[in-house]
Amino acid sequence: MGNLREKLQEKAEMTTEVAPRKKEAGVKLTKGMTIADMIKALEPEIKRALPSVLTPERFMRMALSAINNTPKLAECTPMSFIAALMNAAQLGLEPNTPLGQAYLIPYKNKGTLECQFQIGYRGMIDLAYRNERMQSIEAHTVYENDDFNYAFGLNPTLSHVPAFEDRGDIVGFYAIFKLDNGGYRFEFMSKPDMDAYAMTYSKSFTSDYSHWKTNYESMAKKTVIKQLLKYAPMKADFHKAISMDESIKTEISVDMSEVQNEEVVYDMDDAA
Repeated sequence: MGNLREKLQEKAEMTTEVAPRKKEAGVKLTKGMTIADMIKALEPEIKRALPSVLTPERFMRMALSAINNTPKLAECTPMSFIAALMNAAQLGLEPNTPLGQAYLIPYKNKGTLECQFQIGYRGMIDLAYRNERMQSIEAHTVYENDDFNYAFGLNPTLSHVPAFEDRGDIVGFYAIFKLDNGGYRFEFMSKPDMDAYAMTYSKSFTSDYSHWKTNYESMAKKTVIKQLLKYAPMKADFHKAISMDESIKTEISVDMSEVQNEEVVYDMDDAA
């Protein structure tokens, strides 16, 4: 077997045009460039956009590691792949690793394979804990044989005692946070509600590479946490990070949250 980087470079051919502003910056890019070639050509711009703790060399290693873990990424348009990787880098989340912080997902959009950035369950929790007011945050799966009760209103209550054996099928998910001042809130979503939400709002739900297929519970927990945190006193940085979730971008910037997301049109017949 040859060198991994050489193999990845052979597979990752560019399939989209580069945004004009890259040319204006004096960087010469061609359609024959591989992802590795493009990272090298864009190194000055990438270096400006990277957090100070991450070097272009480390960025390259992250790129090759992600492609090694998910080879189909090598077929994505390089700019969408680099932009998705930059999203992860700026948020300080490791993509496509067992940590489950973030994922780069091959996604066929308008007939072209592009790379979608997606925050993982553990990444969502990590972002929430960056708020010093957040004392605790967690999510759990509810099964049909568990002893589970909840009520909303002026005096909300929630109790959950998991069954010791034969918990049965999944019936729902809940998340709860507690703040430093003692305040708390919880959110519950039934499994039918979760599936309906995913079908409506998660464009990669039916993709062969979607983590809804490979790790349904983690994605469901992430979703209920995301809904819960709409009611939490989160800072602007958190909301900027959330705006990058499940996005496809084709430009890089010192602030990736300011880059406009590509319009996503998912056709089940064109699933990656």
